[in-house]
This record gives sequence, structure tokens and C-alpha cells, in this order.
Amino acid sequence: MNNKYKKLFETVTLPNGVSLRNRFVLAPLTHTSSNDDGTISDVEISYIEKRAKDVGLAINAASNVNDIGKAFPGQPSVAHDSDIEGLKRLATAMKKNGAKALVQIHHGGAQALPELTPNGDVVAPSPVSMKSFGQQQEHHAREITTEEIEQTIKDFGEATRRAIEAGFDGVEIHGANHYLIHQFFSPYYNRREDEWGDHLKFPLAVIDEVLKVKETYANKDFIVGYRLSPEEAESPGISMEHTEKLIKTITKKAIDYVHISIMDIHSQTREGKYEGEERLKLIHQWVDGRMPVIGIGSVFTADDALDAVESTGIELVALGRGILLDYNFIHKIEEGKEEEIISYFDPNREDKHALPPNLWEQFNKGFYPLPRKDK
Repeated sequence: MNNKYKKLFETVTLPNGVSLRNRFVLAPLTHTSSNDDGTISDVEISYIEKRAKDVGLAINAASNVNDIGKAFPGQPSVAHDSDIEGLKRLATAMKKNGAKALVQIHHGGAQALPELTPNGDVVAPSPVSMKSFGQQQEHHAREITTEEIEQTIKDFGEATRRAIEAGFDGVEIHGANHYLIHQFFSPYYNRREDEWGDHLKFPLAVIDEVLKVKETYANKDFIVGYRLSPEEAESPGISMEHTEKLIKTITKKAIDYVHISIMDIHSQTREGKYEGEERLKLIHQWVDGRMPVIGIGSVFTADDALDAVESTGIELVALGRGILLDYNFIHKIEEGKEEEIISYFDPNREDKHALPPNLWEQFNKGFYPLPRKDK
């Protein structure tokens, strides 16, 4: 290994005492490859085993905690006890080579797809119409009732229990990317006038429920993380000032890391008090060493990964599109072959980047922004 990259292979210890073997995280990537009923497919197992083999922490794709929260075709489910057998296979594959394996527990909220939910029903904190995954036309989401809110919180807890029973090392609460927890925190999506109009109430209730289930069914080694989006374009939307309050509140809880969902490691604050300042640097300052911060965003080379850690101070760097293009990304750095990392999509590769067919097709059609050999 080139000595300059040794920092990427340092161990990282979480607040619960669990040690991660390096600073690399497999990001929770939408693969649209589970069975139609949400159970784990064979192609999904093969795909995830390759991507998890060298990371310290591996996070599975967003997995819906109830049927009304399903937001993607081919989304894995953690909503039913009947899902557990498949989840056991998934956990075994992800942990096979030494990574800690997590399920990202998720509810689409307004972004759930009517064609995938019971009776086409979609719920959100407040009524809203929008397009979501692959849609050409907007769909409507009704206001979720108080009773449904309380049940949804319990559903996050039950999903956590299933993850424990399936043998996972932890869960990541998905509070980012305009899904339900994010929506409750957002002034744009949450315009309620009842108690749930308090933008922190729902995210904190989910965290508390998950931690309660951990205490009941798991040991202290079980990892609980939280993913968030730090700023949104909608108006009035989540600002960095809102995020500062969220960070300083949730990091007082017994969670083990925060994961910041952005498209570029060096993305800057759009407006307000912190305009022009890099989001990750700010968040790392606000966390103030209480737990590791995971950063993600356009990491396609070894130097990108090193820069993410050295320039922002984050403890962990998540690989998304980079490790989809080359599942040997980390191994090549270890072997001193970082120049051989495949950092672009090549539609003519015979191995199709070892991607599941549905995900390869999305890449080929340009569904996700990424470097391409044919452009």
C-alpha cells in the first residue's frame, strides 16, 4: 500500500465500543433488485457480498418498515416477520468477510409509490403532491393521522427487532433524502398544527423507539446510526441552522454515528448564517467528537477518499457510485493498485460492473449522474 493512504485503513471505534476495521462504509444504495414482495433475492445477495467484502461498515439498501412506506420497485422489506429468513441470508453475506452489517430502516412518506402501496394510499406529515422515483406524473399524499404516526413509530421499532433476529450488527435510521422522517423535520413538508408540527418530535420519537428495542432485544454492541440531509432547496425548507439544532439534539442520544447525505463531499451551504461554508466541516464541528461522522459524495478515486477524511475531519467515508463501478475499490488501494480503480461507467464492459441487471440498466440510461466512458 502507498503510505499516503494508511489513514484510510485506521480503525474507528464507535461510542458503544464496537471497532470498525477501516474508515470505509458501503453506502445504502438503491438497487431495485429485491423480489417483488420485498424478500431478498439471489442476485441481491451476490451483489451485496462483493460490495461489503472490504469495508468496515456495510449498510443495506433502504428497507421499508411497513407496506405503505414502500418507495422503490425491488425495495427490500423489513416490515414482516416473514422477511426474516431472507434477511438472515443477507446479513450472513454482508458479514462474511469481516464488515459490520446494518439495515437502513426507511419509510418513503410522500415519496412512496402508489402502485406499490396497499390501495395506492400514500401518507405524509401534511398533504402534498409530488413526483418520486421514476415517475412522470405527480401523485398525491394525504395527511397521516395521529394513530398512524404512533403505529409508524412502532413499525420502526419492529423493523429493528427483525434486524436483530436476522443477525445484523445494527440499523441506520433513514432521516434523509425527503423521506418520511426528513419530511417531519422539514418546514416545507410538515405544516401541521398539532403536537406533531414540532419538527423534532417525530425524528426523536423514532430514535427513542429504536433504542428501546435495542435495549430489550440486543446487547450494547448493536449499532444505531442516523442519516440526515443537511439542507433542502424547498422554501421554507431545512436550513443549516435547523440542522445545527438537529445535530446538537440527536448526538445527545445513545446513537453511534451520524451519516450526512450530500452529493459532493465539499458541498457548501446554500444560504443563511453559514452561507458558503462547507456542510461537512460545520457538522463535524457541531458533533464535537461525540461520535463519528460519515460523509459521502462523489468519491470515485483513492485521492477523493483521502481528501474527504483529511480536509473535512470526518471519521468515515461512504462509497456509493464509486464502489458500484468497482467492487474492488478498497482492495486495489490496499494492494497499491489505486491507479487501476474503475472510476467511470462503461456500458460495453462484458461483466457489466458486476451490477444487478436492474441497476445496470438504470446506470446505462443515465438515471444517476456519474462519469461515463462513452461521454
